[in-house]
Order: sequence, then C-alpha cells, then structure tokens
Amino acid sequence: MDKKQLKKSGGEPLVRIAKREGVPFWKAWGVRVIAVILALIVCAIFIYLVTKLNPIQVYKVMLEGSFKSKYKVLCTLRDTALLLGIGVALAPAFKMRFWNIGAEGQVLMGGLATAAVMVYCNELPAWLLFVVMLAAALCAGAIWGLIPAIFKSKWDTNETLITLMMNYVAINIVLCVTNLWRGEKSSMGTINMHTKAGWFPEIFGYRFILNIIIIFVLAIAMFIYLKRSKHGFEISVVGESANTAKYAGINVKKVIIRTMLISGAICGICGFITVAGRDQTISTATAGGYGFTAIIVAWLAKFNSFYMALISFLLIFLENGAAQIASAYSSLNDYAASIITGIILFFILGSEFFVNYRFVFRTKAAKEVKG
Repeated sequence: MDKKQLKKSGGEPLVRIAKREGVPFWKAWGVRVIAVILALIVCAIFIYLVTKLNPIQVYKVMLEGSFKSKYKVLCTLRDTALLLGIGVALAPAFKMRFWNIGAEGQVLMGGLATAAVMVYCNELPAWLLFVVMLAAALCAGAIWGLIPAIFKSKWDTNETLITLMMNYVAINIVLCVTNLWRGEKSSMGTINMHTKAGWFPEIFGYRFILNIIIIFVLAIAMFIYLKRSKHGFEISVVGESANTAKYAGINVKKVIIRTMLISGAICGICGFITVAGRDQTISTATAGGYGFTAIIVAWLAKFNSFYMALISFLLIFLENGAAQIASAYSSLNDYAASIITGIILFFILGSEFFVNYRFVFRTKAAKEVKG
C-alpha cells in the first residue's frame, strides 16, 4: 500500500499481523486441539475422495500402529525417547539462538564411538566397558558440537551451514569406518553377537527399557538446568541479545562453547543408547532422521522438556500410524500415508502461528476517515 492509500485509510492497512502477549495456557492448547481436529477432518475428506474407504476405520488402523500390542507400545515409547533425547539436546542451543542443525551427525559420531569401543574393547569387564562406551560417546558428540561453536564464537560464521555440512561429514566417516570393519561382508551386522559385550541388560525382557529410563532422567535434568541454574539464565540472556549479555558481564563466547559441548554430548548419549540399547550395530541410518525431526520438537515445545515429550510422542505416533495404514490398505500406499501425516503436521505447525500472532483488521475510525 503506497503513502496516498495509507493516508486515505487513516494510515492503517486493511489487515496487519500483531504478536500476542501473555496468551493463557488454556487458550494456547485450545487452538492446538482445534488444529488437530481440523486436520483429522481434512484427512478424512482426503481418504474418502482418494480411496472411498471409511476414514474412521483408517484411523483405527492408525492407532494400531502404536497400540496394537505390548511390544508396539514399548517400541513407540523407545522411539519417542530417542526423539525426545535429541530434542532435549537441541533445546539449550536453540534457546541461545544457536541454530544447531547438526544433531544427526552428532548422534552418528556418538554411535560410532560406542561401536568402536564395542569392537576393540570387548574383553573389558562389563561395567568398565559401559563406562568407556559412554565416555567415548560423550566425547565424540561433544567434539562434533564444539567445532561449529568455535567457528561461531571466534569468527561469527553461520552455524546453520556448518552444522548442516558436518552431518554429511559424519555420514561419510561412518561409511568409511564400517567398510573397514565389515571387510568382505555385505553389511556391518550385529556387533558382539555371541558374547553380547556392550549390549544393554534386559529389563522386563527388553533391552531398550534402559533407553527410556536414561532419556527420562536427561529430560528432567535439562528442564532444571534451563529453568533453575545460572547457566540456564545465561543461555536465556544470550538468546535474547548477545549485546545485552556482554553488557551484563556474561562471557558470550564461553556460553556458546559450553552450551554446544552440552548439546553435542547429549546427542552423543543418544547415539550410545541407540547402538548399545536398540541396534547393536552402526550404520548411516542409526539416527533415523530424528536429528532433523527433533528441530520441530524443540521449537514447538519452546524448549520445555515436558512439552517436548508430548510432541515427540505425537510425531512417533503419526510415523507409526502412517506405516500401519500403508501396510493395511493397498489403496493407501506410503505416499498417501505420508500425505496424511503431512496434513496433520501442517495444521499443528500452523496452529503455532495463531497461538503467537493475530490478525488485526482496520479500525472503524480508519474506515470513517477513508469515507
């Protein structure tokens, strides 16, 4: 709108976007619930138009993807824990406005370090082997997080590009090392299959129960760290304004490096529990793309560990549900199932706009001036 038009309309555009302040808890979650309901309605229309199937039946099958059996429920919790763990790792970096897009690579490096200890140190006593595996994973993930932090703090480089590119470096390192380990075999295979050295112990008959426990503890610890600790306060100040943080006497470079060490180390732990507690092997698919999905988790939850748990569960539920309906209905292939998931995610992400912003229409007074 040019100056003449603005003058005629009282200087105000027909519609503008304004940020909401102090949105009540019930109202914010009400908007999100409405978004999910609308998404389900749109998905139902899509399902019927494309396949003529009963949408209710399709949704029932979708539920079976996560809840059909005890094993599926536990697998859903296992995958939720992994996604939550990576989201927890990203939370301090994102709160600091350091866009760590390299979680995928940091998880892979942690997993690779874990696998290396399992391969070369498998004769150690069980307790010592686990300690060395954990230490190696922590260090590998932390180093992979430290590199972009140094570049950012010293030369103010673009952390998004560096962390993203380091994912591909990590993938190729894993490919190179696993090729050396497997020799002439077609795949890496299960590490220490006969001795089970470095494998998590079974709890209630499942090895990955320990994964869930570890991530649960990490989520609570991160919530306390960000909300109650001095370091968490410094992260918040740096995230709001680096200049303000410097004026307040906070060493911004130190905060960046420390925070990325923590972020990378937690990603390394996620690699450790994935290799030792779930896969017992290492490959480029170990992180499963969760390093990128966790970006949505951390951002939507506004870095709150408990909200991240809910969002992680929702995303895993959608992923499992899409796979289940794709296998149950020949007319709903993987692509159609992914469209359903995409529609739901689109509405959920869109709801955040209406939680944080509102449309403001031209006031009556401005209309009268125009008249």
